[in-house]
Amino acid sequence: MKHKELLMGTALGILGFLIILEVNVWPVLLLCGLGYLLYTSGGQLRGVGKGRVGAVIAHTTQVTFDDIGGQEAAKRELIEALEFLRDYERAKALGIRPLKGVLLSGPPGTGKTLLAKAAASYTDSVFISASGSEFIEVYAGLGAQRIRELFSSARKLAKEHKKPGAVIFIDEIEVLASRRGAQAGHLEYDQTLNQLLVEMDGLKLDSGVRILVIAATNRPDLLDPAIMRPGRFDRTVAVGLPDRKGRLEILKIHLRNKPLADDVDLEDLARETFGLSGAHIESLCNEAAISTLRRGGAAISSQDLAEALNKVLLGERLDRRPSDEEMWRVCAHEAGHAIVAETIRPGSVAHITVSPRGNALGFVRHSPAEDRYLYPREVLEEEIQILLAGAAAEQLMFGSKSTGAANDFRRALDIAKRIVLYGMSPLGVVDKDTAPMDMLARVTNEIIQNADRCAVSILTRYRAVLEKLSEELFEKETVSAEELRSYLAAPGKLTWKWRKPSARRSRIRSRIKRRM
Repeated sequence: MKHKELLMGTALGILGFLIILEVNVWPVLLLCGLGYLLYTSGGQLRGVGKGRVGAVIAHTTQVTFDDIGGQEAAKRELIEALEFLRDYERAKALGIRPLKGVLLSGPPGTGKTLLAKAAASYTDSVFISASGSEFIEVYAGLGAQRIRELFSSARKLAKEHKKPGAVIFIDEIEVLASRRGAQAGHLEYDQTLNQLLVEMDGLKLDSGVRILVIAATNRPDLLDPAIMRPGRFDRTVAVGLPDRKGRLEILKIHLRNKPLADDVDLEDLARETFGLSGAHIESLCNEAAISTLRRGGAAISSQDLAEALNKVLLGERLDRRPSDEEMWRVCAHEAGHAIVAETIRPGSVAHITVSPRGNALGFVRHSPAEDRYLYPREVLEEEIQILLAGAAAEQLMFGSKSTGAANDFRRALDIAKRIVLYGMSPLGVVDKDTAPMDMLARVTNEIIQNADRCAVSILTRYRAVLEKLSEELFEKETVSAEELRSYLAAPGKLTWKWRKPSARRSRIRSRIKRRM
């Protein structure tokens, strides 16, 4: 520190002397500033790229395939690939070329990272995790250097921990291994990918450390074909969204250490979580436990799980509440959705609420009887009817529609277009690029109009139920599916409940009448 102060004092003294001599000091100051910048930036550049790439996770984590639910097919295929590493001598005796790389492809949150960790545990290997973005740098050669460091670290750590092999997991590999030439004017991406190809080509199981590269992506279409050829990523394992059985297994895994109330039915919950990933289900279980803690309960109830499911699907409950006039429209809108859905698909409605969440002022949560992967025309038409039922209910109750049905209209129109383009309309198979637009529009509008007439017909038949359900939603904000089904079972009895209404119900009834 004293040396720096001495140099600073000397420099100031020289600068003052030059000023007294009337010497132009600006070039000197400019050169000094430039030298200082080069010195500091040089220090930063010397530090770029140093340090270990990837987070080394100890083998003692003990993540096994039994800890992963809902991916039985993916687990079987991955275990088959791992057997070559686990029983190397037998594979060698049969002349089998062990796999060097396995690509896990699927939507986010489906358990790809967990599968890689379980693979390391299954093969008694060290586990090194890295992200594709860690290898992309603006400085030439650093990405390739980090690839070399990654494989070198894998071999070193395996020897240090006295393990027979190492599993290198690269998440979001599409960032690292996208098609060469896709990044115009930036050859660093291509150099990094080339280094990865070189390292994978150089993997040999008889070199002392058996290395398996496992990569994950949700965009396999972006990957360079060179990395997918045999000898590199030999096998692609599809890790999709879990089916009902898989969702039930995931629920049991994440709820096994949590107390459950007697009213919890995991079978029903697995049916209601169609389309959710394993990460979503884990979040659901955690949010249900938080809800239980918030209310001071001793065990997670079905209401806690229902509230958590609503939060995962639509977000946190909002404090805003529309005006009474708007609230009546929302109540009628959601009641229309629920009545038509329960009429054409009995038992499908799970929850009805007008509590605002996210961008929705209300919503109806459905519980399909079974997972569906193929959609015939009649199923798509039913979906359109359910979507249009909200606006149809507003029209029946108030004589007009509102902007609250805008998203319903967009989704209904999209489904109608799919019916036409998928060859399920009277037009047969059509090409959207060559078929006349007016013809496609005419058939699409016919599908929408027919579905709207069906929705109006159902709501007209159950007019008393529509009024009763709207009132219940206005008063309580939430109505159970059992209440809805009881109303639909005996709609004629509902008219007698209006004979001696309370003062509040009388006001509500008069509001409805004025808008009819």
